[in-house]
Amino acid sequence: MLERPREDEYNSFYRRYIDLVPDDFNNTILEEQVNTTIALVKELTEEQALFRYEPEKWTIKEVIGHMTDTERIMAYRLLSVARGEKVELPGFDQDDYVKKADFNERALSELLDDLKVVRASTLRLIKGIDNAPDVWLRTGTANGSPLTVCAIAYIIAGHERHHQQLLQERYGLR
Repeated sequence: MLERPREDEYNSFYRRYIDLVPDDFNNTILEEQVNTTIALVKELTEEQALFRYEPEKWTIKEVIGHMTDTERIMAYRLLSVARGEKVELPGFDQDDYVKKADFNERALSELLDDLKVVRASTLRLIKGIDNAPDVWLRTGTANGSPLTVCAIAYIIAGHERHHQQLLQERYGLR
């Protein structure tokens, strides 16, 4: 089990995600979390998965694709910082990524498979770090701010929880 990261271990933007992670954060939460997300959307038709709650908001497919892209980026950051990368890692514009991804042209089942595969890869990476506890406090820089390995793991979990809540509250999924 990881200790909650201190506020100086991440950019304040990420606090909204970190605050969504329970105090007993561990790999089981990450393992179960992806199943919760999949359960929310797997029974939707392709047409239903194109729903957006406001005209300018993302479709459900775009939300799932965004979650996967973000986890890929965060897992790369986690790997880089864990291995002692000294070069600042770049930021990314989530809206541009979604616009250029054509998630709405892909089958929902394929998007969910991608999410599962990326989470499995993230879990393998984290399990390897669990064998070296001192690595959790290593610090790197991403998008101009310091970031510890521990904070990145919390951000990954909190980001998915944030989007689970949006899928439930704004998209009406249960």
